[in-house]
Amino acid sequence: MYKKFAVAAALAAVASSACAGESKGFYGGLDVGTTKVDIFDSSKTGAGGFAGYSFNQYVALELGYRQLGKWEMNGGTVKLYETDFSVIGSYPLSPEFDIYGRYGRNSGHADSSVPGVTITGYSDSALFGAGLSYKFT
Repeated sequence: MYKKFAVAAALAAVASSACAGESKGFYGGLDVGTTKVDIFDSSKTGAGGFAGYSFNQYVALELGYRQLGKWEMNGGTVKLYETDFSVIGSYPLSPEFDIYGRYGRNSGHADSSVPGVTITGYSDSALFGAGLSYKFT
């Protein structure tokens, strides 16, 4: 379960789009995505946010938090959360387009509860991704 959870979290993080190509300073944003875990029958919509600091147009640090979903199972619930920390490297291809890569650490957190019993689990893994960003302004 946790490997699939980590993959879903990594994809959500990559989808958040890095802002490292912008001028120096703080930035942030919100994201919405879908999480699919093999042992559950359905996908769930999750939401999160991220904040970062861009040192220059080439390097940024970013921290994110996401609630990936809540599933009903065996009379109880399972909730998945994710936090991540990434270093983002960016290279401008033109004034509007940047190519970027990220590498960091992803921490998954699962809370499972049935009446009278609560179980918590954690999973840490590497986080990596690449993408292309476009500046509208």
